Amino acid sequence: MNFILQTEVSLIYTDGGKGRRVHNVILAPNFEVVDQITEYFLKKGRIDYDGRPIFKIPCPDLVENMMQIDKKIEVIPAHIWTPWFGLLGSMSGFDSVKDAFKDQTKNIHALETGLSSDPPMNWRISSLDKYSLVSSSDSHSFWPWRIGREATTFDLKKMTYNNIIRALRTRKGLTGTIEVDPAYGKYHWDGHRKCNVCLSPKETNKLNKICPKCKKPVTVGVEYRVEQLADRPEGFKPKNAKEFKRLIPLSDIISSYVGKGVATKTVWAIFNKMINKFGSELDILLNTSEKELKQVIEPKLVNLIIKNRNGKIKVQPGYDGEYGVPTF
Repeated sequence: MNFILQTEVSLIYTDGGKGRRVHNVILAPNFEVVDQITEYFLKKGRIDYDGRPIFKIPCPDLVENMMQIDKKIEVIPAHIWTPWFGLLGSMSGFDSVKDAFKDQTKNIHALETGLSSDPPMNWRISSLDKYSLVSSSDSHSFWPWRIGREATTFDLKKMTYNNIIRALRTRKGLTGTIEVDPAYGKYHWDGHRKCNVCLSPKETNKLNKICPKCKKPVTVGVEYRVEQLADRPEGFKPKNAKEFKRLIPLSDIISSYVGKGVATKTVWAIFNKMINKFGSELDILLNTSEKELKQVIEPKLVNLIIKNRNGKIKVQPGYDGEYGVPTF
């Protein structure tokens, strides 16, 4: 398996008299460059206490300094719609990429949609048309089932770092993304987790963004925020838009089918049996035929996988840090 050297950092600083909190992914071409990046961050703070360390560095300064280290470094704003730490989030960021990165906007080429949004939601904002939309697992914990739940797809002669960066910057060879249903994400709708209150954007507006139980402001989610910034109607698709697939992770499907938690031996016995036979989760979800699947697993589980492939699984939206719940 091939890997790209990368990290994610949290930038918390003041800009325009407001507190800003933005997460950025950094891709590096080799270990020599990684050492230089590490040296840079060591001058700004600690790097040994968290997988996503915090620095008081403005977004433009970060990008400018990365470009001084190596032009092949790629900085990608992470999960841009997440309320607390997304570039365009309701609580943390800015109203545009240029607001955040200023003169360094020229060096931003891609944006990560995050679990709670998908390409059609991003297509509604015309200023985002110039950027490649990418998806990734956002897998900070060691839980293996988080890996691969979202992905970016390429059609390249060779999967090298240089070719991937070129594809991100030009969109040639970048074919699309694999997304979870945005309702599956932790911040798709609005609400209060502690109060067990989940609200659609319309309901939030009726309540003036106030929780009906504790009377405090709710956490405004991604769908609401997209609606705030949208300058296009729902359903708009740009001419050069890339294709995408919506999938619920295989482990979630198995978990629902057997009625046990994702971390249980029962779920992983079935999961690994399928992987040993067919090779990869995404192949199982996207390509393996119904006939082949029925040779290994029970027909009811096969039906759920096919239903997932055809986008026919509804999801009760996630909110305020709670994952959405697929209804099989």
